[in-house]
Amino acid sequence: MESYLFPFDNLLCMLLGISFTVWFTLLLVFIIVPAVFGVSFGIRRLYMNTLLKIFEWATLRMERGAKEKNQHLYKPYSNGIIAKEPASLEQEFQEMRRSGSGSGLGGAEFEMSDIFHFCRRGVESIVDDEVTKRFSAEELESWNLLTRSNYNFHHISTRLTVLWGVGVLIRYGILLPLRVTLAFTGVGLLVFLTSIIGLLPNGGMKCFLSEKAHLMCYRICVRALTAIITYHDSENKPKNGGICVANHTSPIDVIILASDGCYAMVGQVHGGLMGVIQRAMVKACPHIWFERSEVKDRHLVAKRLNDHVADKTKLPILIFPEGTCINNTSVMMFKKGSFEISCTVYPVAIKYDPRFGDAFWNSSKFGMVNYLLHMMSSWAIVCSVWYLPPMSREEGEDAVQFANRVKAAIARKGGLADLLWDGGLKREKVKEVFKEEQQKLYSKVLVGGGEDRSRS
Repeated sequence: MESYLFPFDNLLCMLLGISFTVWFTLLLVFIIVPAVFGVSFGIRRLYMNTLLKIFEWATLRMERGAKEKNQHLYKPYSNGIIAKEPASLEQEFQEMRRSGSGSGLGGAEFEMSDIFHFCRRGVESIVDDEVTKRFSAEELESWNLLTRSNYNFHHISTRLTVLWGVGVLIRYGILLPLRVTLAFTGVGLLVFLTSIIGLLPNGGMKCFLSEKAHLMCYRICVRALTAIITYHDSENKPKNGGICVANHTSPIDVIILASDGCYAMVGQVHGGLMGVIQRAMVKACPHIWFERSEVKDRHLVAKRLNDHVADKTKLPILIFPEGTCINNTSVMMFKKGSFEISCTVYPVAIKYDPRFGDAFWNSSKFGMVNYLLHMMSSWAIVCSVWYLPPMSREEGEDAVQFANRVKAAIARKGGLADLLWDGGLKREKVKEVFKEEQQKLYSKVLVGGGEDRSRS
């Protein structure tokens, strides 16, 4: 009996050996070597164009099937309840009082009817809140074979259902194992190579090897996400001694930018696997890690950032001033800390294409592991990166004004909405300063109405 098992065991070992050899060869030839030299064979672009044709066909099938069954396929963007017209606070009160008593803002006294304005504004904010909807996934008009992204879509075609099933098998049976392998390869190489390079004495050779190792490992990680990135205006790429600021959609923003150039990272010291990666990276490159007790010490943070940018041999610092992830539709308030540093700021705009996969990380809903699983089981991550011209603080401009000017430039370039709200509202209550600002506006309306009457 045992004599029959030995040939089978030998055959199984031989097949496993051949599979491992073929797998490693493909990994080396098509992933690692192109990542080292920063070249691409165009396979991901061909893959993206093929997906676009499939999505287009699926959308046409959905629209035709819905039309035949007299169904509403797309969810309307507006519920038709709120019709907002741009108007100043003073104009709104004038219109309201004129329609109520015909007096307009004839006096500077408070009127009971003024309460209805604030009640209406409050209800509008509840029904159509422009802040909290920035922390939920961006809704698509059409089906990308990942999920039924609109609520009115039901079973329309057997072919589409079969195609969706085939897509599930491809994404979870082929792409996910490949991407997990590449991710472990990239992270493992990053820890190993930076640990070895960290043993070298400081100098030009260490900086050169560190840069090449970081670029290679980040490019492998980019391929683990099947990321297809288009970089624009590379002549504006950040330079040493400056700070790179970008809008923030996902933790992979770091990988997206670092695969095209090296940066000094800023962040809090972590434990576990992340801590191992941080300790290995800082051996080869001067990243800036803070202990938990140091994060809230603004003076210490500013001093370390100033010391870093003062050394023109050190890499540019990469910072996301929003402080939280926004859903790829807008840019929210930039924290002023990074704009108080006396150095050149290099703005970068990042815009993802949601048709292939949603890159937004809703940290209040998904943990990091679930998020990475979601990313690696998507079709691809497609995005555009724009390097904007460097900017500096103008004379008489404070840090807040400078931050708003940079934010507006990023929003324009990336086609994003420019919002003044703080991204911290995702987890915190509205700050008292916002309430006081509305109170001041109302006071100015009343005082202005009284002054106009006294002059007349």
